[in-house]
Amino acid sequence: MSRLRVRHVTGYQYGGGVTQSYNEARMLPGSGDGQFVLAANLEISPISSSQAYVDYWGTRVNSFEILTPHDELSLTATSLVEVQRAAHAEPGLSWTDLGPAAQASVDTVEQLQQTRLTEPPEEVVAIARAAAADLDPCAAALAVCREIHRRVVYMAGVTGVQSTAQESWEHGRGVCQDIAHIAIGALRAIGVPARYVSGYLHPDPAFPIGTPVTGESHAWVEWFCGSWHGFDPTNDLPIGERHVLVGRGRDYADVAPLRGVYAGPFGSRLFVEVEITREA
Repeated sequence: MSRLRVRHVTGYQYGGGVTQSYNEARMLPGSGDGQFVLAANLEISPISSSQAYVDYWGTRVNSFEILTPHDELSLTATSLVEVQRAAHAEPGLSWTDLGPAAQASVDTVEQLQQTRLTEPPEEVVAIARAAAADLDPCAAALAVCREIHRRVVYMAGVTGVQSTAQESWEHGRGVCQDIAHIAIGALRAIGVPARYVSGYLHPDPAFPIGTPVTGESHAWVEWFCGSWHGFDPTNDLPIGERHVLVGRGRDYADVAPLRGVYAGPFGSRLFVEVEITREA
């Protein structure tokens, strides 16, 4: 078991005075799936009342509006989470059984459909089919994710939040969001339901307890082969006690940490800072 404290600061600096803004934040983790939230708090500046709810995909959302003039919006999400995840022991389904099982639930049917961000190029579809050959669905999904990890180099600054799987594949480089989109598109292309997961990853298991380390928002995938399994294709890791889950969806657009609209001068700069601490 691990105990992780996450401090996530994000927001926008605007190009001038903003008269009003309407926003949604998905920055606080929930309990379940091997993690238990001991404390979670979201501070908004300028001060605003907010409405908390759980969205269609099961993600905690804080919706708020600021109706006074401001030139910066800043959010600080602080969470303390205990994480203890066990390895999956149950056997998976065969290909023959996976098709009917995937069609039997809304949760899985919706994760078979490609989106603009996950639609894979034909080369990725061919790679997925080759990686999955002669394997059962669970093993095939793992093989596909590991092949995507092998072929796409992690590099920041090449892509943006609107980049598609096809664009990222053409670059051969991207961040965790891009690698997750490519992997999800590949899995869906071979008939395996797959979904996008947002959260955090403590980057160094050997880092001293009680010492903050610079982190970042992270993304990985889950696939269904009789039950849901998680994997981190960016780092070629199973989801473990360094991962804190925040939200799930079809792609990044369903779980963006902060989104909104505002009235005021055109142009804004996003800032992000994440700090993760292993607690005793």
